[in-house]
Amino acid sequence: MEKTFILSGQIVDVVSGSIFPGKIEITEGKISSVTTCTVPEKQYILPGLIDAHVHIESSMLVPAEFARLAVVHGTTATVSDPHEIANVLGMEGVDFMIGNGNLTPFKFHFGAPSCVPATGFESSGAVISASEIGQLLQRDDIYYLSEMMNFPGVIFGDAEVHQKLALAARFNKPVDGHAPGLDSDSIKKYAAAGISTDHECTSLTEAIEKIDAGMHILIREGSAARNFDALVPLLGTHPEKVMFCSDDKHPDDLVAGHINLLVKRALLAGYDPMAVIRACTLNPVRHYKLGCGLLQPGDAADIAIVDDLSAFLVRETYIDGVLTASVGKTLLPSAGYASPNRFLAPKTGIEDLTVEEGAGKLKVIRAFDGDLVTEKFLTYALVKDGKVVSDVQNDILKITVINRYQPSRPAVAFIQGFGLRCGAMASTVAHDSHNIICVGTNDADMVSVINSLVANKGGVAVTDGLNLDVLPLPVAGLMSGMDGYGVAVAYEAINKKALALGGSLRAPFMTLSFMALLVIPELKLSDKGLFDGSLFAFTDLFESETESN
Repeated sequence: MEKTFILSGQIVDVVSGSIFPGKIEITEGKISSVTTCTVPEKQYILPGLIDAHVHIESSMLVPAEFARLAVVHGTTATVSDPHEIANVLGMEGVDFMIGNGNLTPFKFHFGAPSCVPATGFESSGAVISASEIGQLLQRDDIYYLSEMMNFPGVIFGDAEVHQKLALAARFNKPVDGHAPGLDSDSIKKYAAAGISTDHECTSLTEAIEKIDAGMHILIREGSAARNFDALVPLLGTHPEKVMFCSDDKHPDDLVAGHINLLVKRALLAGYDPMAVIRACTLNPVRHYKLGCGLLQPGDAADIAIVDDLSAFLVRETYIDGVLTASVGKTLLPSAGYASPNRFLAPKTGIEDLTVEEGAGKLKVIRAFDGDLVTEKFLTYALVKDGKVVSDVQNDILKITVINRYQPSRPAVAFIQGFGLRCGAMASTVAHDSHNIICVGTNDADMVSVINSLVANKGGVAVTDGLNLDVLPLPVAGLMSGMDGYGVAVAYEAINKKALALGGSLRAPFMTLSFMALLVIPELKLSDKGLFDGSLFAFTDLFESETESN
């Protein structure tokens, strides 16, 4: 006997663009009929929400645990780039994410990571070749070629980059972009190569230029990068070209909300409800050719029910007709998990972090809250006994990146923006190769947190000089397989301890994780040295006489 039930309320039909009172009949997980009628309930029934670009690994949760938290907020699907774990484990990592995601009814749509490693200027745990990209794109469980971060390779005709783009075209799968700060001519070349989205826009002008070149814009609001306020006017001018995404979301933030928060903000700002809801339902379904339901007869019953279109409080979430969350509680059970990893870094000593005094001014990375872009500035170094040390008073702190895949001397530089007054913090979540990254006020505390991560084969750690706290991340050094809510509590606690060290960053660990992301200018640090993203080349720690002239 077929299992049938009925939901009634104000139906948000994103396909026809209408909202009407009606009933939805669901049979065996699919919508069997939609009828108009007089309905006493004031609740709104809409398609399940979709995050159009997210790295699940950044939640520090395996996919099945991410799903347990996300469904509470009406999310039923993601477009997920497994780029992070692929940089650690290669094809094995992609398969792990898909396999773990299959343990839950949540609809993960994984892509083929296009840039593993992201650049040749860092050490990763794996390489995914163009041939392997072709193997992935042929699979039915791979939906797109994920973000093409090597924008210089696209613009200047790198053969392997264009081979990957040609494979995506051959298998009729869309290509995600990653192109911050390009000029007009470069944007046109980038889009003409077949790249159809971008989530790195920081201004409305940049976004409109990319739309004019034929691209879709993903409005991003994550734990570190937040571009919603700058880009939300696109809902009024180019609604069919907009999608919502989080990109990177830490576990405590995911407990607080997901794409539903962007919907609520846009609705409260007065944007057309249909344009807003389409941005996280219809638009990603059509662009990525997803099998998610849109409340049409024959569709999968992927549904979010909210109280109204202002408070936007999610009451219930269904996936394939199965109730997965109700009144703020997840109904998905925890699933089992494995712990694949690649971690061979030895312990670090204080002597490994010393920096000899150099000629010229010190080049310093300047980090900003809520932004992945950094700046370079020059200053006189603080020197003690012939060694350059952290200048805590002026917030110029030592930062190091250490190859975790093989023994290697640490790369050391200096950064401003963290504001630590004491102690140190470290992480093995360090985009994109996920080596060990650490910032601190003194070498002893930096060594302490680094070695705690070596002992745990990955995680995040913080010390105030007296107490040391570690959140282990045994799954590829990126994720915990434990209960997602427990991980969120543990992360919130360790993040508070990092905040207590000083500074004004809202998400210090998330910001730290992007200080090794070489493909976003201007100055970053890889395990091989200080990198100038504007020149796309390594640079010396001290300004040379030639540079100063």
